[in-house]
Amino acid sequence: MTTKSRFSFFCLAMLLLSLLAIPAAGENWPNWRGPRLDGTSLAEGLPTTWSATENVRWRLEMPGPGPSTPIVWDDKILLTTADGEDLLLMAVDRAGKELWRQKISTGNYSKWNGETNAVSPSPSTDGKHVWVMTGTGVFSAFDLDGKKVWQTSLVEKYGELNYFFGHASTPLLHGDRLYVLLLHTDAQLVLAFDKLTGQEVWRHERVTDATKEGLHSYASPVLWEHGDQQQLIIHGGDHATGHSLADGKEIWRVGGFNPKENYNPMFRFVATPVVHQQYVIAPSAKNGPVVAVDISKAKGNVTGGEAEVWRMDKGTPDVPSPLVHDGVVYLSRENGMLMARDLKSGEELYVERVHSRPHRGSPVYADGKVFLMGIDGTVSVVKAGRSYELLAQNKIDEHLAASLAIADGTIYLRTFKALYAIAPPPAKTGP
Repeated sequence: MTTKSRFSFFCLAMLLLSLLAIPAAGENWPNWRGPRLDGTSLAEGLPTTWSATENVRWRLEMPGPGPSTPIVWDDKILLTTADGEDLLLMAVDRAGKELWRQKISTGNYSKWNGETNAVSPSPSTDGKHVWVMTGTGVFSAFDLDGKKVWQTSLVEKYGELNYFFGHASTPLLHGDRLYVLLLHTDAQLVLAFDKLTGQEVWRHERVTDATKEGLHSYASPVLWEHGDQQQLIIHGGDHATGHSLADGKEIWRVGGFNPKENYNPMFRFVATPVVHQQYVIAPSAKNGPVVAVDISKAKGNVTGGEAEVWRMDKGTPDVPSPLVHDGVVYLSRENGMLMARDLKSGEELYVERVHSRPHRGSPVYADGKVFLMGIDGTVSVVKAGRSYELLAQNKIDEHLAASLAIADGTIYLRTFKALYAIAPPPAKTGP
């Protein structure tokens, strides 16, 4: 081998070694519950422990508070935030540098001791555009460079948003449409919009016999796909329902969450159902039921019927949405209790207190772990599986109401003060 050949071989070997040292590109996190709309990630090698200094790649101060979850697409992190009265959409790069910020509208408010405000809905993206709703009813589309594509006011089109705690539902992006819920005192509407123009495609007036605060839903719409079948899952007004994506027509409903013989007029849904295979796991509120429905068998009113696979009479999560992984349903109660149940039978696997503070963010699965978010900035890490094992509790002393986002081997944690990128130190490479 000549000297030139040996040098070329050496350069090729060094290039291959450097490529091996770079982690494989991970999934994007395009909406508040991730790439599969269920709070799960395929990421590996995530840190189990962190603090204000340990395993924190960077921290970026926010201009104001916000409980919405950041989303990630390639080299951009997108999130909403308040800045005084202004409601903003921001883009940040993977190094923690702000790229741009755009004012969506004004009219911020603070509800429930400051835990929620007018940027509670999270953004969604398809990699070309980002869509965002505010609690004031302003619905907008931007490109990923921050240029506004369209904007509309849902208040002007459909009337004032009459919620006790402000609008918090995140629109569902699927295909060429955005699906929106307006379920409050003065409207019970399911809406579909063209994502490129913001024009209404259809509207469905959802039937309910709920009253008072039971009319208020803060849950987000969910997509069910199984084989060649698709449905829109809606949660609110004392029922979970399945709808046609073509026109919003109702296909099935399940109730019994808020019995009429002992009706609770303050029974509002906050937690969003989770869909896994042919199942939808529908939580409720106020220590009420959790119901599992086999959607493949669901038609008409399925309450108590064959399609109702199991029902847990009490102990629902009130704010965090359920999580399903590997046949286990994880229910993170607002009071810090974690319940695990078998997906198909509903059998209780364990009930354990993880952290004695309110939990607002929804649990996330990744890397064999379940991450649970306490409002005091404590993120508990539990080993995934059918028995309970607490791996770590990580404390950052900042108010935390958002769910985690995970992309490319990094956890993005958004508190009311800052955005954190949490990841192991970069692997060392040779010269």
